[in-house]
Amino acid sequence: MTNFPSQLNYLYGEPVGSAVIRTEPEDFQVVENLSFEPEGSGDHIFLYIRKTGENTDWVARQLAHFCQVSPKEVGYAGKKDRHAVTEQWFSVHMPGRSPLTWSLFETDTIKVLKAVKHTRKLRLGSLTGNRFKIRLRQVTEPAALLERAQLITAGVPNYFGEQRFGHNQGNLDKGAALIAGKLKERQRNKKGLYISAVRSFLFNQQVSQRIEQSIYMVPGDGDVLMINGSQSCFQFDAEDDSIATRLASGDLHLTASMWGRGRSICTGAAAEWEKQQLQEWQELLDGLERLGLNQERRSIRLLPGNLVVEQESDDQVVLAFDLPAGSFATSVLRELVNVSSTAGQQGIESE
Repeated sequence: MTNFPSQLNYLYGEPVGSAVIRTEPEDFQVVENLSFEPEGSGDHIFLYIRKTGENTDWVARQLAHFCQVSPKEVGYAGKKDRHAVTEQWFSVHMPGRSPLTWSLFETDTIKVLKAVKHTRKLRLGSLTGNRFKIRLRQVTEPAALLERAQLITAGVPNYFGEQRFGHNQGNLDKGAALIAGKLKERQRNKKGLYISAVRSFLFNQQVSQRIEQSIYMVPGDGDVLMINGSQSCFQFDAEDDSIATRLASGDLHLTASMWGRGRSICTGAAAEWEKQQLQEWQELLDGLERLGLNQERRSIRLLPGNLVVEQESDDQVVLAFDLPAGSFATSVLRELVNVSSTAGQQGIESE
């Protein structure tokens, strides 16, 4: 087992209070936001389903069985946690089929809220993000939590959450073993998961060091900026007087590398800085390039949208906020309070 550091710097200092999440499924609610509206006609049936205590893959298999189709004919935009109440879209390819009575598919834990036709299968990633509603119980320092909630409206570090790395960082260890040639993995999805853990770890280290070195919000020569709400990037121009204002307003974010092959648009001193932060893991960098993964950029800041904080009682607080796809609710929670979960680490990614 490789000894990868797991401690990451806090942007606003380590929280003083603690809280428990997911005592009950209703304490963790997620509503999916598709990136398009189903057209109302076509050979694919889009189903908007509320599930409680069930994971996405299991519901997809049950749906295939109910519709008497191959599991390959069922699609969804993102995986949602089992230990939660979640609302998400599924699609089923049913050309020329008579309408089904969807209430017959329902159980105590599965409800079909809407059914509408569309021309294409629902693909992974076809969403803008999710809205989370999280109940924190046994809050020890509610006043401190409410005060910190005002700070996070300006953003939190866009860390990949612990669940990306697996139990005791098992996914990360396997990814490193794959790159070193010490592990063979035939299952494509598992191999992708392990390699993704390596890239995510390297990204987190860069973000943490920018905080450590007080350059989290300070662009330098060769740095790359990303426009909020998009993947559009451009290089920092020191002569552009609008950059500082746009960073402060949340319109722009600094980025860090998702390592891979090819020339990065990050250049000069910024590129040298990134290499320096990651030089300890040079074998991982070389391995990712050999695997053919392309160099990419990811925002180092995450803005929780439409944040609502409600104190329900002396030791109970409810948070609601929007996150874009690919980000983690844990990144928001960790800046507010030290959280423990009765349901483990799963499912706090905005997929």
